[in-house]
Amino acid sequence: MLKVTGIDHINMDVRNLDESVKFYKELFGFEIIKVQPEQESKIIGNEKLKLCLYEDPDLQDFEPNGFNHFGFHIENFDEIIEKCTELGVEIFYGGPVRWEKSSSIYIKDPNGYEIELAEVFGGGL
Repeated sequence: MLKVTGIDHINMDVRNLDESVKFYKELFGFEIIKVQPEQESKIIGNEKLKLCLYEDPDLQDFEPNGFNHFGFHIENFDEIIEKCTELGVEIFYGGPVRWEKSSSIYIKDPNGYEIELAEVFGGGL
């Protein structure tokens, strides 16, 4: 059996590389880790998570097809609404959604990817 310790990275197509990097940098503080001009790509993130963004100007808004969203655990969960409001990021489902052992806030990035922002890692399960 292989022991998984967490999600290492997520590869994503994005319409506008600079706009997407700006969104993730301003909201989550992600830094550019590697520029890959030959692939019109940048790897961004922090010490815990990496996003590999590949520019595709023809990308349409993301439509779920077996994949609905990805989730980030947010250490300073109580600051999400203020930060999203400051940056003009829409919060969906009427605000925080309460689960059995956690709460989540749902947003979308500039490409339509839904992101769950979780109060408790793994929903406390």
